[in-house]
Amino acid sequence: MKKALFIVICLFLILSALSAQEYEDALLLYRNGKYEEAIEVCLQELEEMPGRMDSYVVLGWSLLGLNRYEEALEYTEKAYGFTPSDYRIIEILGETHFYLGNNQEALRFFEEYTVLSPTGDRIETVYYLMGEIFIRLGEYNHADIAFSTALYHYPNSANWWARLGYAREMARDYTWAIDAYSKALKLNAAHNEALRGKDRVEKALGNG
Repeated sequence: MKKALFIVICLFLILSALSAQEYEDALLLYRNGKYEEAIEVCLQELEEMPGRMDSYVVLGWSLLGLNRYEEALEYTEKAYGFTPSDYRIIEILGETHFYLGNNQEALRFFEEYTVLSPTGDRIETVYYLMGEIFIRLGEYNHADIAFSTALYHYPNSANWWARLGYAREMARDYTWAIDAYSKALKLNAAHNEALRGKDRVEKALGNG
């Protein structure tokens, strides 16, 4: 009896190790920009284990990397049906809806991600994309909050500072818009959006 149990445990450990190796292979392919190959590995894994979340995650990331948003949505919604609390799947759903222009759906998933994983690997990107959605919706004060939070987590993006400047400019918060544009230019003195934005705001203030 003990010998049989030992054999079962060994088989389980071997299968687990093989499964982990497959995941690492797919993840490595994704990280190396080999999205098509990563997709093939993930689809093969899902044929063998239809409910495997790791495979759905790498598959979703790879499809996003290829701008194949409809496919990403299809597979990720399926994964969400299996495990609706997986924050990685929730974030991919948010991004997919964002790129498809489904603003409210994207916001719902992004907000859920911020609750489930407030310090997650994608938290700064989630807040940045939320800011872009609020700009689409003309909710510039909300965009300010979202961009500011993204920059709290990752302050070294000239693009994000420029977008914060734009949100503040649209909200007619000109003094703070100049501050954001100036921080973008400190990071990248040739940033066109920040240069044009700062010039517009200074003219609006009568300083141009």
